[in-house]
Amino acid sequence: MATDYIMFIHGVNNRYENIKPYYADKLFHSIQNQLGSTRTVKPVVLYWGEVGEQKDKILLNCLEKSTDWNKLWFREFRRQTILPFIGDGALYTTRYEGAAVVAVLVEQALDGLKDYNPQVDRLHLVTHSWGTIILFDVLFAERWDDENKPGYDSVKKIRENFFGIEPNLGQGLSLASIYTMGSPIPLFYRMNVDQSVEERRNSQGVVLNSHDITPRLEKLLDNLYQKLKTKLPWRNFIHAGDPLAFPLNPLLPELVDEKRQYIEIEDIVTKNKTFYDFVTNTFSQTTFSILHGRTAHSSYWQSQEVAQKIAEVILQATSNSEPG
Repeated sequence: MATDYIMFIHGVNNRYENIKPYYADKLFHSIQNQLGSTRTVKPVVLYWGEVGEQKDKILLNCLEKSTDWNKLWFREFRRQTILPFIGDGALYTTRYEGAAVVAVLVEQALDGLKDYNPQVDRLHLVTHSWGTIILFDVLFAERWDDENKPGYDSVKKIRENFFGIEPNLGQGLSLASIYTMGSPIPLFYRMNVDQSVEERRNSQGVVLNSHDITPRLEKLLDNLYQKLKTKLPWRNFIHAGDPLAFPLNPLLPELVDEKRQYIEIEDIVTKNKTFYDFVTNTFSQTTFSILHGRTAHSSYWQSQEVAQKIAEVILQATSNSEPG
């Protein structure tokens, strides 16, 4: 029987001390329960939270020494949400710190996928928040192509295991579905390159940009379509109170699927059923709801609705990929 690997990657502000991260356990087990015995599934949990922890502590310590720190509003929100998000973002975009994150992620990914059978097994990506940007950057961004720069070897190793990605386009594990949760999707658009301007281009005439993921992502989607003859399912989960979550449709198709032939995409605004959601819905446009946005931003990992939707798509996607 084929194995469906589900790869998880978290976003910012995930810190654990000397323990294995369990952030994806509840969601994975909920998905597994929904699937029952119909599929063999294995989790591949990627964790990069501790890479920048020490610098976070140094930064916060310096800020709290300011004589004006205690005069500021929303100090806990600044500590727990704003600084980790900005700090982790800045950490990853730098070449050397980013390479350290990549090295950790690639080692974990290759260990989790070490037994896959490229002929029958499938891969499903579940990404949260800034983790979406990181994983897609590792798989598709040009900035890792220089073999003389840190991160090159790690990125090359992981790309070799994905079907449809250079350098081994026709080999590796096939992607069967994608799920983004609370993801800052507009960054994809901001990193896209205007192909009409006079810039450095590759041999195919495509404008090169170190952070632009769109040319390779589009190529992957085309390769998958040529192999599977069906659109790739993509679900984008949005909690209405999550200030970092944005719709994906029609933004992403306009970037990488202009003819609407590669991806079958759907934005899903998660239903609000908890007491927290009831309270924040009552004050939905107020500062109160903004200050509790962190709870909304992490809610996907505990959501039965998200698990059910993912399981439904996995069943459909894997049925379509099996011989008739």
